[in-house]
Amino acid sequence: MSNSEITIVLIDDHDVVRRGLRTALEDFGYSIVGEAASKKEAFAQIAHKKPDVIVVDISLPDGNGLEIVSWAREISQTIGIVVLTLHDDDDHLLAALQAGASAFILKTAPLHEVVSAVSHSFAAPMSFSSHNLQGALSRKKDGFGLTARELQVLSLIPSGKTSTEIGLELFITEATVKTHLASIYRKLAVANRIEAVGVAMKNKLVD
Repeated sequence: MSNSEITIVLIDDHDVVRRGLRTALEDFGYSIVGEAASKKEAFAQIAHKKPDVIVVDISLPDGNGLEIVSWAREISQTIGIVVLTLHDDDDHLLAALQAGASAFILKTAPLHEVVSAVSHSFAAPMSFSSHNLQGALSRKKDGFGLTARELQVLSLIPSGKTSTEIGLELFITEATVKTHLASIYRKLAVANRIEAVGVAMKNKLVD
């Protein structure tokens, strides 16, 4: 498929940014089929245009762009999603990963890197590309603050063991296991075992 056949919707509340992106991407042959300056407009544009790729900012006047990312990923496993933002921090990068983005790139990046992110997102929408990903994961792993015992409990969750079985294996009571689980959920900002395993695997806390 040629670039001219790849359709894109641009989502950013700054006209100058959208114009710059449109010019740069059209220079590389991409087809810009829609623009949105808000979350509400973005939902309408994506639903109507059904683009191959969306380029979305995080900060929008009526909400968080990552809500668009989550929504778009829920309805399509094939749409490319590029998060283009000024937020240069681990929390936003990892939140984009968690939401289902294909790429995370800063607005300060050279235009050829933005174009590369668009190309990657179209070719591999379910993978995640970011120059800072490994560093962010490493820093996040160190920052979770899990104790050695909590890591032991966490490592046994993927096996499907009950709290009683985990307790028997670690020679602690079921109540103590549940206390550790509650602490793990709080530190990982999750609500249950499935979510805990998902975060743990993404952050390489468990094998």
